[in-house]
Amino acid sequence: MDLERPEQKIKLLVLDVDGVLTSGQIIFGRDGELMKKFHAQDGLGITLAHKANLNIAIITGRESRMVELRGAELNIKDVYQGSMNKTQALAELMIKYDLTLDQVAYVGDDLNDLPVMIRVGLPCAVANAASEVKQYAQLVTKQTGGNGAVREVIEYILKAQGKWEGIINTYLQGGHIQNYQ
Repeated sequence: MDLERPEQKIKLLVLDVDGVLTSGQIIFGRDGELMKKFHAQDGLGITLAHKANLNIAIITGRESRMVELRGAELNIKDVYQGSMNKTQALAELMIKYDLTLDQVAYVGDDLNDLPVMIRVGLPCAVANAASEVKQYAQLVTKQTGGNGAVREVIEYILKAQGKWEGIINTYLQGGHIQNYQ
């Protein structure tokens, strides 16, 4: 009998963008450029996940230069944009990292996230997710999308895996973790 909790098995955290890494608001500038607002605590959380050997990937249905830039800034190697079939992108990631579904967590907020959420070992929803999405989540964050929800999920996973205290101790001892908030 396997007594390990789902969050203890996670090796890959997959994130949606609009409504998860951002508030879900899509802002068009005067000249038509798309703007998105990201949260610095989510950024540091992603940096800490890398430090703890937790892989991070993005799968989003939209395409945006801002997502490309933010992904590069946070050293996220796997950024799937324009993914109308998120389960296909998930399958590619599982092959790339030689993972099983129970080793994957996914954070979503809307109906198009459900096909991935019902497959992974740790489905997560942000506080402001659609009620149907929350229904299928094992973890619903206290924070809303774009306001630290991703950081909350990362802390939850790293604490369950016994890695969070080491990160805190690094900071308490005056250590430095290269970060890209």
